[in-house]
Amino acid sequence: MSTTANVGFEKELFKMADKLRNNMDAGEYKHVVLGLIFLKYISDKFNTRYEELKAEGDGFEEDKDEYTMDNIFWVPQDSRWQVLRDNAKSPEIGKVVDTALLHIEKENANLKGVLDKRYAKPDLDKTKLGELIDLISDISAKYHDEKDLMGRVYEYFLNEFADITGGEFYTPTSVVKTIVEMIEPYNGRVYDPACGSGGMFIQSGKFIEDHSQNIDNISIYGQESNPTTWRLCKMNLAIRGLDGNLGTHHADTFHDDQHKNLNADFAMANPPFNISDWGGDRLKEDSRWKWGIPPVGNANYAWLSHILTHLGSRAGIGGVVLANGSLSSNTSNEGNIRKAMIEDDKVDAIVALPDKLFYSTGIPVCLWILAQNKGHEKHRNRKGETLFIDARNLGTMVTRKHRELSPDEIQSIADTYHAYRNIDAKDGKVYEDIKGFCKKADLKEIKSHDYVLTPGRYVGIQDEEDDGIPFEEKMTQLSSELKKQFIKSNQLENQIKLNLKSLGFKVDDE
Repeated sequence: MSTTANVGFEKELFKMADKLRNNMDAGEYKHVVLGLIFLKYISDKFNTRYEELKAEGDGFEEDKDEYTMDNIFWVPQDSRWQVLRDNAKSPEIGKVVDTALLHIEKENANLKGVLDKRYAKPDLDKTKLGELIDLISDISAKYHDEKDLMGRVYEYFLNEFADITGGEFYTPTSVVKTIVEMIEPYNGRVYDPACGSGGMFIQSGKFIEDHSQNIDNISIYGQESNPTTWRLCKMNLAIRGLDGNLGTHHADTFHDDQHKNLNADFAMANPPFNISDWGGDRLKEDSRWKWGIPPVGNANYAWLSHILTHLGSRAGIGGVVLANGSLSSNTSNEGNIRKAMIEDDKVDAIVALPDKLFYSTGIPVCLWILAQNKGHEKHRNRKGETLFIDARNLGTMVTRKHRELSPDEIQSIADTYHAYRNIDAKDGKVYEDIKGFCKKADLKEIKSHDYVLTPGRYVGIQDEEDDGIPFEEKMTQLSSELKKQFIKSNQLENQIKLNLKSLGFKVDDE
């Protein structure tokens, strides 16, 4: 379970909802639950405004414009949550939910094709569906004082379903927070070409709120190839009150770029690791490959090239999560592309992260921080420099197979990068190399390592603290302890022999 979610009631709520899953596949069930939570969210928003209008007494509570002008979804009468609740015990509840979703899409153009209408399917247990509706109905009654109630529930459920289903549509919160805290996307165009369920955008919004900025100062652009995940992202943005351009439809970023002319101020991405079936053989003449043609068998450098191409020419900053192999691979032109990007001064920082951060894989990953112009006036002129941070020893295991970075660890990484970049450094912190953790390297040093970007090569090994005990004293103490262990070992060995002998077994040549 996630510790960064900092939740209470959501955990118990998810357990109760998961019990109702019965034998349904978790990958299918997540869409059932999340769709209902979304419907409850927009109904709650609608009802709040409805009661306000009703109290005003002017008879405008059924006027659609009174809702849409405040960016509240218009919910037709047969789509309101109370209708679902009243029919929760009906064998026709599946059709009732699908009809509600269909009519909401018809009345709200930006939700067209977004809501997943699967509730009338024969294999969905209608009794369990009714119980789930009752469960979600009780949320507002029990926790009506919670801020952003359904948004919190939606995010928590996304996280838990990612844990169960392998998490291909979900980037762990601590990884997203690290990127967001480092590049600080609070003003301008924010782009994610592999946006999944929208976690990067949600954390950007939270970052802006936490720093008392105006959420309207960012414009969101995203793209996602998986149709169900594309819908999840649209719902996730809506439930957080964020307006985003995710293209006209789900689409492959490499072959159907929905934002071909976009010059983004910030780019953030967790693209699929090491994908080999990305269709690179059909794109060998593409204008995005300014630093070399990416190999057909691995899309890592295609993602980096695509993102760099979409970063604005002034002060664009990008943060990309990739497998560690991207830092050192020389397979099929990857080494040459990496060399070209380094010599073109596009790599601002590399962060090595610990293993087990992701639900879908236990391998350690890294962050590439890309900069379009290191000499831009907004930042310290750091042309020809790259920062290396080795954070592999950070993080805490929160389950048997999953690790998370703590808020303090995330801040430590971000503060180090800010001090290096010399903007927004906390408490006037001045950057300095820390052996075993961070090192600022110039092009000459990177070249001496054959353009390999593994942070461990640059930061070195942290010095162990001297405990002040003389070596001779340590050895005397260790020798004494070892002698006691040998004696104990002999005693146990003799006891085992006696026990075996009493059973009629001889274990030596006595």
